[in-house]
Amino acid sequence: MGKRVSVRRLGEPGVADEKFTDTVGVLTSWNDGVLLITRRDGETVRIPESALVAGKVVPPAPARRRGPAASYEELARVSARAWRPVESERLGEWELRAAGGFTRRANSVLPIGDPGIPLDEALSFVRRWYGERGLPAYVQTATGAEGTQELLCAELERRGWVREVSAEMWIGALAPIADRDDSEAGVVLSREAGADWLARYQRKGLSEVALKVLGSGPSVWFATVPGEAGGAPAAIGRCVVDGRWAGFAAVEVDPALRRQGLASAVIAALARQALDEGASAAWLQVETDNAGARAMYAGMGFAAHHAYHHYRAPGTSGGGR
Repeated sequence: MGKRVSVRRLGEPGVADEKFTDTVGVLTSWNDGVLLITRRDGETVRIPESALVAGKVVPPAPARRRGPAASYEELARVSARAWRPVESERLGEWELRAAGGFTRRANSVLPIGDPGIPLDEALSFVRRWYGERGLPAYVQTATGAEGTQELLCAELERRGWVREVSAEMWIGALAPIADRDDSEAGVVLSREAGADWLARYQRKGLSEVALKVLGSGPSVWFATVPGEAGGAPAAIGRCVVDGRWAGFAAVEVDPALRRQGLASAVIAALARQALDEGASAAWLQVETDNAGARAMYAGMGFAAHHAYHHYRAPGTSGGGR
């Protein structure tokens, strides 16, 4: 239990031509004749014991051969500092975060470590805390790296919590990104998200709480590529510099101007600023179904580190991102 395993099972009749099917992931349960294995992407696979052919414990995934070395916990804390809530409270080592419902990231529990009380009590506390603020209760978890939370994911699913909006954390070396040429893009950097930047940002009518979240972080920069006179910018982006890390977010381009290198130009300009402040590594978050962004980031040298998920308490409606 809790170990990374490789399991071979008999193929399911009528589903695949292969006689055997292999599954690699963390063993999160083996009860009532059924194995539950959580894959890297957070998907849970059910394997009847009667179909089990062979299985073994396997070592953690091999270390990355390129880019910065990083643990899940380091990245979780860095990304949390880059998108701060307006209110937070500790429950043991867990952090409960609230920001008026603006994004799941700022309105969810970051459950690193021990809550200090039994899980059911902790989840009851979480539901009360968010309920008092008129918010759905979310727990942010991660899978697919050393030290991630597959066991907690399984416990949440057993209690009826619903997994929503899975995404991935990607990391890469900063210098190669900064070396990209954006000389023709005319990227302008600012310490604040001005009216022009907000005109391109996909979330309209932002509250004061949302603006505080956008401006939070150790060293925050906003990038803008001006559009036509009087119009919204052609492209925007946001970067938070935190020690050796530069985190990129809110990279958006006018749909009519996509595939012209504006997104990579925005990231490159922000990367150069981050290098000037001493950063050497980069991270960003990308949703699993955003094929265009994933292809662009891979071309810039980023690669997936782990997946993360937001689990919503049963009986509540969700929202945000």
